[in-house]
Amino acid sequence: MKTQGTYSKMLRRLLRDSDLSDPMKVEQFVFGLGCSNKTKNIFFDAYGHYCKTNEIEWVRPSLKSEAYPVKVPTEEKINLIISAATKWYAAIFQLSKHGLRPDEISKISLRDIDLEKGELSVRTSKLGLERTLRLKAETRDLLRECLKLRNISRMDEKLFPASKRIKDRWMIYRRRAYEKFKDPELLKIRLYDLRHWFGTTSYIHTRDIFHVKYLMGHRNILSTLHYMHVAKGLINYSDEYTVKAVNNLEEFTSLLESGFEYVSDYESKKILRKRK
Repeated sequence: MKTQGTYSKMLRRLLRDSDLSDPMKVEQFVFGLGCSNKTKNIFFDAYGHYCKTNEIEWVRPSLKSEAYPVKVPTEEKINLIISAATKWYAAIFQLSKHGLRPDEISKISLRDIDLEKGELSVRTSKLGLERTLRLKAETRDLLRECLKLRNISRMDEKLFPASKRIKDRWMIYRRRAYEKFKDPELLKIRLYDLRHWFGTTSYIHTRDIFHVKYLMGHRNILSTLHYMHVAKGLINYSDEYTVKAVNNLEEFTSLLESGFEYVSDYESKKILRKRK
């Protein structure tokens, strides 16, 4: 989300190095910058607001932002950074490992967490959809301990800090982890990469793109497909299947939990399959 401060900063740069009254000169200056299309679009967004306010006629150029490949860190390296954090922020980063965006974490209240069931209701963010996630035992236990220590009891009280503070603390603990373990790869791991890790590993484990779409809170399936492509590059992705036929509920549910998908019924048996 671009703030008023961001636009003001861009306009001050244009005022210093170009002529705001001349759209052609503004375009020439922005196109001459050695920056990404994403940054150029922010310049043009800011100038568009200026033109509208000052009744300057201008047809905004259309620039397509470059698509960068998703980078997935290993869980081992993610956990090294989390190990450098306080217990409270370790709980926050464990939630990031469940695919939550920082702004989604900042909205969580006590009402959204059911520690007995191990479930978290994720509220709608400006980018995603609401969903209910099952928490891993490690995350659930850490949250229970932290909530008890902080004596939080009001149901609607926000539990965690704003998204910017969460991101800032990640960079601090990332630096601490690097200084402790002397691994330069740790400095490359962004907080958002934990969400990428969750999306990719969820697809590897389930091979169900629609289920991953739900877990990630994506509005568009195209966003989820990125993780399928990344997964194919990380594993030996096969088009061969292991097929099983079952006729009792216990075995059927057990196979579903282990990653098999239901295909059809045949002669009173349920047919399931899983990629090799």
